[in-house]
Amino acid sequence: MATKSQPKRARGTVGHAYSALNLRLLLAGFGLVVCTALGVLAWRAGLIAGAVILWVLAVIAVVDLVVVQRRRRARRRDDPAAKYSLFE
Repeated sequence: MATKSQPKRARGTVGHAYSALNLRLLLAGFGLVVCTALGVLAWRAGLIAGAVILWVLAVIAVVDLVVVQRRRRARRRDDPAAKYSLFE
């Protein structure tokens, strides 16, 4: 299924994105690493409920990573010559 770089009726445009995709990608990756590591530590400490909650958050971070990467690819297809900074 083809993904457009931004949904219709969005506030942003291709030139001025409404979501900082690169920053969101970085934060989702950080959340994945932290939640996974803390989940393992919580599991070892016997805090099973806390570990499960952290692992659910890690799965959500993985889903966010996939969504963001798909949007970044769609943006690159729309404008292949553009270079984006971390905050664009």
